[in-house]
Amino acid sequence: MKKFVLAIPILVLTLGGTTACATKKFVKGQVGEVNDKVEGLSKSVEENQERTRSNEGRIGEVDQKAAAAQQRADEARSAADAVNTRADAIEKASKRLVYEVVLSEDKGGFKFGKATMPDQAKSDIDQLVTQLKAEPNGAYIEIEGHTDNKGATDLNYNLGMERAEAVKRYLYEQHQVPLHKINVISYGEEKPIAPNNTKDGRAQNRRVVIKVLT
Repeated sequence: MKKFVLAIPILVLTLGGTTACATKKFVKGQVGEVNDKVEGLSKSVEENQERTRSNEGRIGEVDQKAAAAQQRADEARSAADAVNTRADAIEKASKRLVYEVVLSEDKGGFKFGKATMPDQAKSDIDQLVTQLKAEPNGAYIEIEGHTDNKGATDLNYNLGMERAEAVKRYLYEQHQVPLHKINVISYGEEKPIAPNNTKDGRAQNRRVVIKVLT
């Protein structure tokens, strides 16, 4: 009886030891799987980081190439503008003034703040065209719009351009002068020919100048 009783604790200890070993093996197995997964994730993260760095490098190269191309385009545009400016200057310098007509308010021309051509201005233009046909050497017409200094500068510039455009339109519609032979420009209040502090002076400054060049 005593032997049987003693055998039970031994059996229990034996079983307990077996269970503990199994549990340790299971835990080690689970830890190993987790470590493997962590290592796999770390490797994947490293690969993604490497691809990101590689992509950033390529993007940086593309940006540098685009910036260089833009700089070359800007330089080419600046060079072209300089050439065009020089060409325009040479063209203007080569033109000779044949005659000019001034349409100002003091001579029955444009009224204050108006771009509508009075009848007197139309008559002066008709005479100009008659002279132009009699002396066909004049190959180019330049029309300048001017104002007095009353009002805002930008509004005066626009008014000067409207006056010049009105003369250009009249030359084309009434006398069929080719548009490519006409150039218009506005000086606004920038080039007065008389003092703006008198009524008569302002009337002279409100004008359109038609220049015939060859």
